[in-house]
Amino acid sequence: MLLSLCLKIFFARIVDVSLATFVTVLTVKSKRGVATILGFIDVIIWFLVVREALNTKIDSIWIALSYAAGYAVGTFIGTTLSNVLINGKISVQVILDYLANDQIDSIRNEGFAVSQIECTGKDNTKKLMLFIEVDKKSLNTLKKIISKIDNNAFMVINETKLVENGFFK
Repeated sequence: MLLSLCLKIFFARIVDVSLATFVTVLTVKSKRGVATILGFIDVIIWFLVVREALNTKIDSIWIALSYAAGYAVGTFIGTTLSNVLINGKISVQVILDYLANDQIDSIRNEGFAVSQIECTGKDNTKKLMLFIEVDKKSLNTLKKIISKIDNNAFMVINETKLVENGFFK
C-alpha cells in the first residue's frame, strides 16, 4: 500500500511539475492560450496529489520524499522538454578582433544576417560588434562559425521575446 501510494505521488508530481514548468515558459513567450489550458490541467493534478498525500492514514517519511523527488524530476523533465519543444529566437552579440572584419561574410554565406559596428575594447583596441538574430536551433552552427573566425570572441546570447521585420535564420 505504501509503495503504490509513493509511486502514484512520485509520477503524478513529475507530470504536474513538468506541466507547470512548460506553462511558465509558454507564458514568458506570450503563448497564453496553451499556457492557460495546461495550467488548468496542472493545478487539477496538483490538487489531487496533495489531497491524496495529506488524507492518507499512512504515516511515513517516504510520502514526503516521493513528493519532493517527483518535484525534482518534474523540474528536470519540464525544462528539458521546454528547450526541445518550444522554438524561439536568440539574439547574439559578438565582439571580435577588428582583423576578423574580412571574415564576417563567412557568417553571411551560411545564411545568417549580420549587422556590424566598430567599437573599442577595454585596452583601446579596435573591435567589431556583431548583432545576429537566429532561431534557437541554429545557435550551435553559428557558434562554430564564430569560433573559426575568432576563438577568443566574446559572445552574449539572450532569448528574444519579439522580432519584427528583418531577416534571420
